[in-house]
Amino acid sequence: MPVTKEVLDEIALSRAEYERIVEQLGREPTNVELGMFGALWSEHCGYKHSRPLLGMFPSESPRVLVRPGEENAGVVDIGDGWAVAMKVESHNHPSAVEPLQGAATGVGGIVRDILTMGARPIALLNSLRFGPLTSARNRHLFGGVVGGISWYGNCIGVPDVGGEVYFAESYSGNPLVNAMCVGLLRKDKMVRARASGKGNTLLLVGADTGRDGIHGASGLASRTFEGDRELRSTVQVGNPFMEKVLIEACLEAIETCGESIVGMGDLGAAGLTSCMVECAGRGGGGVWVDVSRVPRRETGMTPYEVMLSESQERMLVIVRRGEEDGVKRVFEKWDLTVVPIGEVTDTGLVEIVDGATTVVSAPVQFFMDPPQYRLKGVKSKELTRLQGVDLGALPLPRETAGEVLLRLLASPNIASRRSIYRQYDHQVQTATAIAPGAGDAAVLRLWGTARGLALSIDGNGRLVFLDPYHGGAIAVAEACRNLACVGAEPIALTDCLNFGNPERPDVYYQMEECIKGMAAAARALGAPVISGNVSLYNETDGRAVYPTPTVGALGLLENVERRCSAAFRREGDVVALLGAAQVAGDPRTLAGSECLELMHGQVAGQPTIDLDREVRVQRLCRRAIAEGLVASAHDCSDGGLLVTLAESAILGNLGFRGEFAVSGRWDAALFGEAQSRIVVSVGPEALPALERLAAEEGVPLARLGVVGGERFVVAGVVDTTLADAADAWNNGLERAMQAST
Repeated sequence: MPVTKEVLDEIALSRAEYERIVEQLGREPTNVELGMFGALWSEHCGYKHSRPLLGMFPSESPRVLVRPGEENAGVVDIGDGWAVAMKVESHNHPSAVEPLQGAATGVGGIVRDILTMGARPIALLNSLRFGPLTSARNRHLFGGVVGGISWYGNCIGVPDVGGEVYFAESYSGNPLVNAMCVGLLRKDKMVRARASGKGNTLLLVGADTGRDGIHGASGLASRTFEGDRELRSTVQVGNPFMEKVLIEACLEAIETCGESIVGMGDLGAAGLTSCMVECAGRGGGGVWVDVSRVPRRETGMTPYEVMLSESQERMLVIVRRGEEDGVKRVFEKWDLTVVPIGEVTDTGLVEIVDGATTVVSAPVQFFMDPPQYRLKGVKSKELTRLQGVDLGALPLPRETAGEVLLRLLASPNIASRRSIYRQYDHQVQTATAIAPGAGDAAVLRLWGTARGLALSIDGNGRLVFLDPYHGGAIAVAEACRNLACVGAEPIALTDCLNFGNPERPDVYYQMEECIKGMAAAARALGAPVISGNVSLYNETDGRAVYPTPTVGALGLLENVERRCSAAFRREGDVVALLGAAQVAGDPRTLAGSECLELMHGQVAGQPTIDLDREVRVQRLCRRAIAEGLVASAHDCSDGGLLVTLAESAILGNLGFRGEFAVSGRWDAALFGEAQSRIVVSVGPEALPALERLAAEEGVPLARLGVVGGERFVVAGVVDTTLADAADAWNNGLERAMQAST
């Protein structure tokens, strides 16, 4: 008898999908099989609406060792026998229900994705979105998420070195919590998440299995919220101290028993179900598991609950038959539970028994082949209207430029994030060369070499909302521009695509156009996408979040000592703008800007980017830093030119005397967010060399002024003390929190 609509709703399957399962099996699925199909065919695990679009991303380069979808994380070669594994994942819906544990287990999950590759996790970054802090609910979510990230990350000893936080009404009730992890490994020690070799043993390692997280992937992360549902039990509960032990034990097992280990997988979304099936699918065989052997922390658990539990801090290790004892000894030495629960077969089937009772017997390929939906997106009439708003017809702000500057510096979307990142341990492992807040990207030393890694994470939902194609391209460009500002060349990208309900034509349009724009920018900048995640159905009560692609970028510095920060460093240095010949006020650059929303209460216009110019500006910045010409470099983005200059002055505790003329609308000239611009400071003697490089690259350059003094001055435009600017920027976020309580 067919299952009820209520059952299908709980596991996020449609009636047509259920009928497809019955047709493939040639029978009704068992209860456990149905739950497994629901998890693996969920949007979160199966990428039903996004997979047909993701092939647009470039994913090849001579450095790429593991491409998207091949393993739990992408891997890229950095030379000298070393490689980097990286990935970003979402934990949006769990964090909306229980922010501390939702964010904490998001960190734990992404760390294990890196660990399964045989990599030591060396850095965490995060990208966060919340509704306005005027809401008590949003303040609760914000505090809980930041607390969860700091608690888990600090306990496991992985430095949190970078991130971003934005606030907008569209994220009220549905925060975005994207966690990124980067790991370092020797190429010859790389591990695959594959179950192969008939008779090889499946070892379950780590925490006991409980009822937390059941339907977390299929139910919680693959549908929109309903305000009256109690979903707390679908959120996983983390234990960072066990995660730390698990990290060290897995790395020791790989180092000492590497020949015995065939593969390793993380029990994340959909728990044992996804890990076991995906490992079998990649290995080309089958698996047999007895769920009665799985250690449990709660009595009375059914096979259904065991297979779909998302209890944290668990790994599946595939070990060569007859070599289990050596591997077990390593994990037991670390006081971890390690239990053989099954074996690899050559049947091509997923076979699950509960003692003497068979509960699942179905082909691996059926589970691995969810339906794919290629829809037709439609641009909404509202978007056409917003793009057509004449920004040049807006009245100029009544406030002076100085007053606008101080308001922008204090805005929660621009103000210093020190109150957040001071809760994170960013110096553990002792490799951090540019810490959070000091530069546009984090920089880590590669001990034993002269080189360094640069890491950034970026995205702007407002811009993607107003123009999905150009907004997507800008997300990639800004992430890579951040790398250029510290002197690094981008070598790989990871992404997390956060969108609303893809079954809506306007949302599908956003997603498709955004991916096209991101792919174009990635190709232009020579940065392949090696991993990622898609988070859809980010809606509450029918209202979608801004379409928000988060882009994590990895860069390489050949000489880490030539790294560059954002702070002005020396009195008398000349400040220049790369990417523009003058400071002109084109009203179109107000599109999607913080100034437009803060001063005019609007999110409108149509942002754009010239990718050819972007490539040249970034290359110029990298060359200037490599040649030792540049003392500081800062991406001109949120808040525009004047905010960028003020931030460099505040960070360096050195004033600025501007010497440039402003043409056109002064608000657009000073606070418009035109792309492909970088503010640099150089010694007067280095300016001719910088101008020569700019000419070679075909990049316009404008001289802006000189570093020095205790004031922030642009003649005829703004004159304020550096102390007042610093007070607004340093304390803006905390004051916004306090003013709202």
